[in-house]
Amino acid sequence: MSTPSSVLCEEQFQCSICLDVFTDPVSTPCGHNFCMDCIKGFWDSSEQCQCPLCKRDFEKRPDLSVNTFISALVSQFERSSREEASRALLRSNAKHNDVACDFCSETKAVKSCLVCLTSYCETHLEPHQRVPALRRHKLIDPAQNLEDFICKKHERPLQRFCRDDQMCVCQFCTESDHKTHRTVSMEQEIGERKTQMRKTKAKVQQMIQDKLRKIKEIEHSVEMTKKSTEKEIADCVELFTALIRSIERSQTELLEVMEEKQKAVEDQAEGFIKDLEQEINDLRRRDTELEQLSHTEDHFHLLQVSPSLCTLPQSKSWPDITIKTQLSVETLKSSFTQLDKLLNEEIGKIPEIKLKSFLSVELKRIQHYAVNVTLDPDTVHPNLILSDDGKQVLFAATRQNLPDNPERFDQCINVLGREGFSTGKFYYEVEVKGKTHWSLGMARESINRKGRIIASPKNGFWTVLLRNGDTYSATEAPSIPLFLIQKPQKVGVFVDYEEGLVSFYDADTKSHIYSFTGQSFKEKLYPFFSPSLNHGGKNAAPIIITKVI
Repeated sequence: MSTPSSVLCEEQFQCSICLDVFTDPVSTPCGHNFCMDCIKGFWDSSEQCQCPLCKRDFEKRPDLSVNTFISALVSQFERSSREEASRALLRSNAKHNDVACDFCSETKAVKSCLVCLTSYCETHLEPHQRVPALRRHKLIDPAQNLEDFICKKHERPLQRFCRDDQMCVCQFCTESDHKTHRTVSMEQEIGERKTQMRKTKAKVQQMIQDKLRKIKEIEHSVEMTKKSTEKEIADCVELFTALIRSIERSQTELLEVMEEKQKAVEDQAEGFIKDLEQEINDLRRRDTELEQLSHTEDHFHLLQVSPSLCTLPQSKSWPDITIKTQLSVETLKSSFTQLDKLLNEEIGKIPEIKLKSFLSVELKRIQHYAVNVTLDPDTVHPNLILSDDGKQVLFAATRQNLPDNPERFDQCINVLGREGFSTGKFYYEVEVKGKTHWSLGMARESINRKGRIIASPKNGFWTVLLRNGDTYSATEAPSIPLFLIQKPQKVGVFVDYEEGLVSFYDADTKSHIYSFTGQSFKEKLYPFFSPSLNHGGKNAAPIIITKVI
């Protein structure tokens, strides 16, 4: 049967915030567990209420109660851990007691002397506890190979540690070969090493938690993408099914029209044939009469009848009558024109409905890379004022008396973010509501900050801007005008450093504004902001770095 310690492990009862065994464990609505004080402290120090592991947001702070089931398991685990530690101590003592006393081999030693190079039982150890000279000897737990604890050169106990050579030394070594080296006591070095090991262990555990959170984020992203893809597939199937039905309906209607046209042609032709047959019969009768009259001997009768028989009977002008088969071709063309219009109408709905849905999901995925951005006071132009929290910047007519350090913009109304990025993906959002002029984006660390600046990728700027309230452009070389259907109130900026991508989004409508692609980033990038001049109070609103929701 398995023991409790074999079934339970410390990681199962470890709070991901303090990295220690749970104290008053509580569970969040998403199913993750934390110490009561840890999760409350985390929420108190955060602007939003969310799970530290899966990042799920809660509209209001959940009411937390101690999870009695987990608490009981933690108590059982701690009890079993103490029992295991006791058993380990007994095993350690048993291992030490395997060393026999050098004076009475049948008795187990309790200590070994590094000066005498001898192990003693309780009885024979008594002089080392009583005699003053022997009390100064170095005693350790019982050890088999005492020679390993002795300096081979001076035959003295290895009681010091040389940090320059990373080796154990004796007192004589510190006065000769290691005289100028940094040496400390073995106890001090061991204590510092254990402290460093604890710190490293804590960092390793934190790295494990970070990786576990990243796995959760990736799994969540995959799940979101899967649901979105399933919906898109269903929408596409529905769309193409409707298109196929429209084509089949148009085909049926076209065939019916063509069949009706053909029947009309056949009916018309049948009427023409009946009329022609009737005229042929009449002409044959005339031909017979003329034949008979030509052989008559009654000349008087011939003279009376011949004038009427020699006159040709009235007939239709048949050469002008044709069967208009061209009607079917014209109908076919008309049908295809209507079908093409239908297809264009259906396809025209895709960007409006499907693409909007796709962009919404795409922006939601990008927002997982949100970072905390604050404004850097060392770079701000003297006519710009920053808020205390470093999240807002606005133009002021009065120039501040600021030191002209190399990082500061001295002519252009700009400021950079405090945080720089040289790897990975990151995203932030900026509110530009109420402004008629602004510039946003990214800038490399080595940009020129003095004098007149021309923003372009070549000069280290990847930005979009607004001028005169309705003129948007991307600062390519030359600049590219942007025709936006709706005026953005909040702009999202996304960067993929390795892919060389800087993209801008309307964070409210989830629509794409512009992307710089195929860039080559070789140094640190910083968020870039310019609220521009006041323009007579029309552009007085601040630029605000907002929290990504």
